[in-house]
Parts: sequence; C-alpha cells; structure tokens
Amino acid sequence: MNKVENRAERFFQQMQGKRVAFCGIGGSNLPLIKIFAQRGAVVSARDRRGYQQVQQAAELEKMGVRLVLGDGYLQDLTEEVVFRTPGMPYHLPELDAARRRGAAVTSEMEVFMDLCPCKVYGVTGSDGKTTTTTILAKMLAAAGKKVHLGGNIGRPLLPDIWQIGPDDVAVVELSSFQLISMRRSPDVAVVTNISPNHLDVHKDMQEYVEAKENILLHQNAFARTVLNLDNAYTAGFAGDVRGSLYGFSSLQRPERGAFLSAEGLLVMTDGGQEFPVLRAEEIKLPGRHNIENYLAAFCALWGDVAPETMAQVARSFAGVEHRTELVREHRGVRWYNDSIATTPSRTVQGMLSLFPQKILLIAGGYDKKVPFEPMGQPVVEKVKTLVLIGATAPAIEKAVREAPGYREGAPVIFHAATLEEAVRLCGKYAQPGDIAALSPACASFDMFPNYETRGDLFKEYVRKLP
Repeated sequence: MNKVENRAERFFQQMQGKRVAFCGIGGSNLPLIKIFAQRGAVVSARDRRGYQQVQQAAELEKMGVRLVLGDGYLQDLTEEVVFRTPGMPYHLPELDAARRRGAAVTSEMEVFMDLCPCKVYGVTGSDGKTTTTTILAKMLAAAGKKVHLGGNIGRPLLPDIWQIGPDDVAVVELSSFQLISMRRSPDVAVVTNISPNHLDVHKDMQEYVEAKENILLHQNAFARTVLNLDNAYTAGFAGDVRGSLYGFSSLQRPERGAFLSAEGLLVMTDGGQEFPVLRAEEIKLPGRHNIENYLAAFCALWGDVAPETMAQVARSFAGVEHRTELVREHRGVRWYNDSIATTPSRTVQGMLSLFPQKILLIAGGYDKKVPFEPMGQPVVEKVKTLVLIGATAPAIEKAVREAPGYREGAPVIFHAATLEEAVRLCGKYAQPGDIAALSPACASFDMFPNYETRGDLFKEYVRKLP
C-alpha cells in the first residue's frame, strides 16, 4: 500500500464507528453515503424530500443508513461529522448550532482536497467556469494525462480517491457554495470573472466575492493563480496571491499571462517574451467570452501542456451542452440553447454579443436577487422580440423599459406562462434569417429542477415546431 492509499485509508479508519450525517441525498452525497456506510460509519442521510421522492431510499435503509426526511430533516443534528451538500448555505442556523456543539461540518470537495494525491487545477467564476474547466480537462487529456474531472461540474471525486495516482491530474469546478468553507486551495487556481450572483443565498455581495477568493487564499509559494485582469473584482485579488500570478486580458498586455493582440492573436507572455498560440478566428467556440476562457486556460496550463496541443483543442472543441448550443435551423431560423446563462452578465456576454443582427430572446426564471439593470440596454440594442417567463419576468421588463434608448415596441415584449408557450411565440414571430435563443439570465428553480432540464425541454419544444 503506497502513501496515497494510506492517507485515504487512515481517514476512513478514523470514520469507523463515528456518527456521520449527510445533509442532502443528491448527486454529490449519494455515493459518499454508501461508501461511509460500507466503511463502518454510523450514517444518517437527511433530505427535505419525502420517502417516495428520494431515489434509492430503500437501498440505503437496507445498508443500515438512518433516513431523516421531510421539512424537519435538519432537526436534532447531533452527529459528530456533518456533510452539507454544495448548494446548502454555509451559515444555516442548524449547521452553526452543530459547529458550536463541536461537530465537524464539511463537504465532499473539502475532504477530497485534503486527501487528493495529485496536482489539482481549480476553476471558479460567475460565468464561464464550466467551459473553462472542460477546456482544461480536454487539453490535459490531449497531453497524455489521466484526468479526473469533477466538483460543481457534476461528479463527486472523493469516491474515486483510491483510483487517483500521484501522476494523474484533477480538474475541479468550484462554486461559491463549495469555496466558502474551503481551507485548502488547488495547486492552480483560476478565477474567470465575478459579477453579482447567488445573492438569494449569500448574505451580500461581499460574502460572495470573499467566497470566490477562497480559491487562492490557502495556496503556497509554489502554486499558480490565474486572474481576469479586465474584471475589477478578480484584478483586486492580485495583492493576495502567494504563488505565481498569471493574468489574462482581452484589452491589455499583462506582464505575465495571456492576451488578445490587436491583430487577433491569442498570445502568451512570459519572461519578457511573447508566444503566439493561435488566431481568435480559429477557435471553434463562438464569442468573445470564449476567447477569454481560452486565455485563462493557456495561463493555467502554460508549461504543462504544449502550445500546439492547446491550439489543437481550441480548433476542435465544439462546446459543452446547454452553452450557446445550436439546436436546429428550422424554416430559416437558427435556434440556440443557452440555458447555462443563469446571470444577466452571462446572457449579455454570450448570446447578446455573438451576432450582428437583433435576435429573439427567451429570458427569465428564478429570482437570485441579482440586479437586471445591466441587462437593460444590451437587450434594447440586441433584441427585437423578448419573451419573458418565470418569477423574474416583471423585473427584467422593468430594466428594459427604463434602459436608455428604449421605445415602445423596440423590443416587442411578451410574457409566457410556460417555456413551451415561449418557444411557440418565438416561432410565430421569427422570420427566415432570424436567430432565436433561450438565454434566461436566471436560474431555473422556479419552474425546473436545474438548467439542464430547462435546456433539454427547450430543445424538445424547438424540435416539435411545425
């Protein structure tokens, strides 16, 4: 047994006989519940949902897991170790009370970061983190590395800890909910950008920004930090960097990092030298925001992946599902699924910046208490027909109507009760040569369980158009 296996083994030996609670029986916790039960912990699994709604509830009971379900699922939280699911607010009263009682309140990603034996690349940001994380994983794989991809991108990595070798690499997407309690940072930390987000959960913008900065605060002198120099929040983190700082920009030339030249080249600069990697027009993914994602990736991997390998991936990678995804061209209209756009900034930088002509836009959804004023003028300038859905529809309409340059009918604004009705409205008013897109600028939780379900249904409705 090597040192790596010993670290994981020691941890799970320490868990034997301990009372361990998992708050949330979802994708990140479910595999852990089974492993901890198999490894001799006294496991309870807690979830707001009822017995019939919890998948594998019967299987968990057979394994000896105690289920605590329903509205009072966090009552009497007296276990010695508490795992919170990533989306659970860090400062819930029940979790704070558990900490005061001496419980260890942690998460899957925190424990993984403690036990991971290999180099870790971590990515966070308000927008672009999933695409950037995926780009890093693809580039490292193309360079011959065994890559373990996980975190907020949807897959827990702690269950795979025994399969991870010291020469492998882990690439993890990290949300503010995961980072808020982190006390260990990745070897390479990337912050794509920061804009208002998740203010329905974080107490204020400052807490959200501080959670994001946690990705780099626990690095050492041998680590690397990659920051967006064009974003005021991320550029402000530079003074707290302990290791090597690489900056990326589409507006300026950093001392060390990556930038977009006036000639349209993506260029790395290091040691006073410039190294062109490829032309912006060669990147398969459209949009200036994706140029920035690649600049960030180049900074993260410079010295680990050959420039020609990075360029090869940029020329071939077609993107992640639900991100400016072309669904179909129907009756001369191109339909795009951008359900991942859960913030106004993502919609503005994405679908509203891709095309020269005005588009038909479906927007709206769950209210994260994010201001929509920054979205108003871009919608006026880039949208001909706006179809609003969900809880935020009135707030978005208000931001558009109060934006500079707005006049009645420019854009035309409709409200739809369902996403299916919104697609039908766009189909009714779209003309050959038009572009119609779902780019909601909001989370999905008022109408759908997640953005993937929203995007899948959008694609289904688009494909059914007569």
